[in-house]
Amino acid sequence: MAPTTVLITGANSGVGYATTQVLASASEKFHIILACRSLENAEKAKSEIEAAGIKGTLSTVQLDVTNSESVKQAAELVGTKFGTLDVLINNAGMGSQNPDVKTRFQETLEVNVIGPAVVAEAFRPLLLKAEKPYSIYVTSGLGSLAAASASGSDFPGADCYCTSKAALNMLMMREWVAFKSKGLKSFAMCPGFVISNLRGKSEEARNGGRFGQAEDPKTSGELVLSIIEGERDSDAGGFVQKDGVWPW
Repeated sequence: MAPTTVLITGANSGVGYATTQVLASASEKFHIILACRSLENAEKAKSEIEAAGIKGTLSTVQLDVTNSESVKQAAELVGTKFGTLDVLINNAGMGSQNPDVKTRFQETLEVNVIGPAVVAEAFRPLLLKAEKPYSIYVTSGLGSLAAASASGSDFPGADCYCTSKAALNMLMMREWVAFKSKGLKSFAMCPGFVISNLRGKSEEARNGGRFGQAEDPKTSGELVLSIIEGERDSDAGGFVQKDGVWPW
């Protein structure tokens, strides 16, 4: 029986790393491809996860979401080796705090919106060959217009980060509308407030800083697992979180 192939961008830390751990520990049917900008970091993460003991299997591929040639080559390698892709998780993301507004937006949108668009375009032909394909965009509740209008967000880079996640949600929705008839199930998935390098690499920043104690990112991996196991199929095309759905 062919494995369920799952490609995760930005898989060497945070949500991507934790999701790899959860899926690889859940079942021998999963083969997870750690797609990272640095192949060295990808291999290090792979070795760490394997050393802890897993049921599934792992491989790595170099993929920089800001480099179209890198994305193209990664898609070709995956296509040659596996022939198809069951799950694509657009997880790589960043939040620029550059003081220059133009630079701040350019840096954030390039990684959080343009990157996923390029990755999805490159890998979608492989997804559409799968029996039950899933396309998951790792977004944030901070991308909810309804939530923003009610409370707003106050942290360095909130303007560009929140905007990028709202745009990412639209990217997912356009894919859902265009390809749901072909069996592709698309989701905008909010991982929740979890430990991550997104806020910085110091322990304080990773754990939430002044916003409170962040949760274990494995909770987001468990949400991904529930999605690709079909438990959230009724929410396809939606903005999901572990306890339900976010308002747009």
